[in-house]
Amino acid sequence: MFKALVVEKDAEGKTDANVQELSLDQLPAGEVTVAVDFSTVNYKDGLCIGPGGGLVRNYPHVPGIDFAGTVEASDDDRYKPGDKVVLTGWRVGEAHWGGYSQKARVKADWLVPLPDGLTTRSAMAVGTAGFTAMLAVMALEDHGIKNGPVLVTGAAGGVGSVATAILAHLGHEVSAVTGRPETEEYLRSLGATQIVPREDLNETTKRPLEAETWGGCIDAVGGAMLARVLGQMQYGGSVAAVGLAGGAGLPATVIPFLLRGVNLLGIDSVMQPYDNRVRAWARIAQDLPMAKLDAMIHEATLTDLPQLGADILKGQVKGRVVVDVNG
Repeated sequence: MFKALVVEKDAEGKTDANVQELSLDQLPAGEVTVAVDFSTVNYKDGLCIGPGGGLVRNYPHVPGIDFAGTVEASDDDRYKPGDKVVLTGWRVGEAHWGGYSQKARVKADWLVPLPDGLTTRSAMAVGTAGFTAMLAVMALEDHGIKNGPVLVTGAAGGVGSVATAILAHLGHEVSAVTGRPETEEYLRSLGATQIVPREDLNETTKRPLEAETWGGCIDAVGGAMLARVLGQMQYGGSVAAVGLAGGAGLPATVIPFLLRGVNLLGIDSVMQPYDNRVRAWARIAQDLPMAKLDAMIHEATLTDLPQLGADILKGQVKGRVVVDVNG
């Protein structure tokens, strides 16, 4: 028997999440069984835990869109008992039972070997948010980051925190956008050299182009802020779009693309091919300063998850939450 956070829905459509004991034969089909060490908390997790179940279609359900742990059993030659592995994406925790459990069973194709230099705990301090941040940094690098500051929107969140730390470690000047003045000291500790109040960028303007300001941008907000930033990019600069906290609409014109050659790069972490996953995790082990990562971490257990799920939907979670599923 093992413990897991189970979300159930009653006949009236109301959901409830609580820690239960399950048996191995209740796990879904898959080639690899993993003893989970740690998971984390993402916006999608909040949707899956919260009222209505968000992205969940079948109940009962175990959320947790990422996890790291040790292989216990494997029907696939790529993995053997004792191997350390990490999983993000592939709709695990949404359509397939996820990491808020002491045991998980998944397809071998969904796993990545844990790279040297990372523990299962530090991998979940990174999690989907940090993995996405690294994919965004790599995309900007592939298109050439221009001279000048790199803008990070939603900088105090999970993706933004890791992106800020990585970019600063790589030697870039980082301008961090936040709507929470109390996070300024935290963002500067991660390496941000300038704090940009959210209200400075949160309103649309009638001018399709403004002064060329940013050498690159990782945007977790979308909406009006993304539209505004596009008009402030340097010639040939790129924006890596990773989120839509400010809305899915994009009230922009094509002018920045046509007159300044601006690139808008979509970043998907869910269906990312295996080779690029391995590349990203290797870069994380190399280029994410672990001391700064430790400063982002908040500890939690399975019993804390219902409240944390509600908190992250309200934008009240700063940095990274590491969930010790055995704690």
